Amino acid sequence: MEVERVQEIATLSNLNGTIPSEFIRLDNEQPASTTLHGVVLEVPVIDLSQTDNESLVDLISKASKDWGLFQVVNHGIPSELISKLQKVGKEFFELPQEEKEVIAKPDGYKGVEGYGTKLQKEVQGKKGWVDHLFHIVWPPSSINYQFWPKNPPSYRDTNEEYAQSLIGVANKLLGLLSKGLGLEEDEVKQALGGEDLVYMLKINYYPPCPCPELALGVAPHTDMSSITILVPNEVQGLQVFKDGDWYDVAYIPNALIIHIGDQIEILSNGKYKSVYHRTTVNKEKTRMSWPVFLEPPLEFEVGPIPKLVNKDDPPKYKTKKYKDYVYCKLNKLPQ
Repeated sequence: MEVERVQEIATLSNLNGTIPSEFIRLDNEQPASTTLHGVVLEVPVIDLSQTDNESLVDLISKASKDWGLFQVVNHGIPSELISKLQKVGKEFFELPQEEKEVIAKPDGYKGVEGYGTKLQKEVQGKKGWVDHLFHIVWPPSSINYQFWPKNPPSYRDTNEEYAQSLIGVANKLLGLLSKGLGLEEDEVKQALGGEDLVYMLKINYYPPCPCPELALGVAPHTDMSSITILVPNEVQGLQVFKDGDWYDVAYIPNALIIHIGDQIEILSNGKYKSVYHRTTVNKEKTRMSWPVFLEPPLEFEVGPIPKLVNKDDPPKYKTKKYKDYVYCKLNKLPQ
């Protein structure tokens, strides 16, 4: 059965100025009526190059408790490498459709890797205005190159170089998060699977939409991962829910956007908050983003770290295998 891709639907929609009904969100979800306009959220921006480590721990800990989201600058990943990552990703999505379908998720395939459109159970049959590509970029033992584009030819080298450069940033962030909980530097990382932590890249492609006030790129959600390290393009689209309203998050050139995900909320026993966010789309421009989700291995059990639990602060979350958590989340089942 041929799957309709949003990129193709967008071409027709932009010609006739309407979108199919399954992309029109319910009134209480439509960005036009639910966004607090005229206010761009001043999400904490943290300079990772500062030498005062105690101050860095405090800033990241506070942002993770109050917001579940922050942006980092001077993170050490060269801006030229980020530009190359964006260029090869964009070139893949601009290939002829049949070439992209070569790495589509196979029929009946239960994993998330590959090119695709639908990701999880859709609520009220509503669809997101987005196509995507998922594949693991680290560790090498988990990589399946079947799901990596062969075109453009520099795609693989660029993504491998980016993954290498991301490891240092990820380790630094996890260490700072750990110390912010009063733990040793490596305890949070170990509670997520240590060196077996999986780096899952997703490229989101949101084509221009003739009715951006009615549609969403991705519906409101929290990330299943531990943390998400995201590169956006310059087109506004990320929104965060805070104090009862949806706000746009400012774009900062060369910053990485860091989301606290469900697994960090769980292991911190709720001290850090998984950020509730969604994505809007643009009438004239294509929005793209490159999140990398740091995920525990599927068989690894995650639960509140024992040191953070006591009789006054009992466990607020179940300890379970990551694969069981994912299954419940994607199928909208209680955890």
